[in-house]
Amino acid sequence: MKKLLSFIALFALTISVSFAQVDKKAATTTVDGPNMKFDVTEIDYGTIEKNADPLRVFNFVNEGTEPLVIKHAKGSCGCTVPKYPKEPILPGEAATIEVRYDTKRVGPFSKTVTLTTNEAVQKRVLKIKGKVNKPAPEPDAIPVNEPSILSPVGGGSK
Repeated sequence: MKKLLSFIALFALTISVSFAQVDKKAATTTVDGPNMKFDVTEIDYGTIEKNADPLRVFNFVNEGTEPLVIKHAKGSCGCTVPKYPKEPILPGEAATIEVRYDTKRVGPFSKTVTLTTNEAVQKRVLKIKGKVNKPAPEPDAIPVNEPSILSPVGGGSK
């Protein structure tokens, strides 16, 4: 019985050590050179009102072995304005790309931001999409010249 328990314990220990070694190798795998890893590469604004918050943020990490340099970021039109880090992003460091869409433009939209970097794949494309609705019509104001429902009928007090 002791031999069986010893064998099972040794077997379990061997299995756990071998799995730990595999996980350690997978965790240390990196890409040579700079490498951008984004949380998401497309953001859906959904349906928003005219003049709503125009800012959306793309988060990324440099998972490479060398500093990442974003040389340029360009929106597909003047209504899409990106803001990106000008300084190098070191390996393991996180950063953001801010994108502002002109929410004064009513209707559906689908735009891109093209990033030029020092990665092996020198161009990356981020996407935004959504729909801007017209603002809800404002209710008509109460005319100033007509008597109010709240004012006494027939003038003031006697």
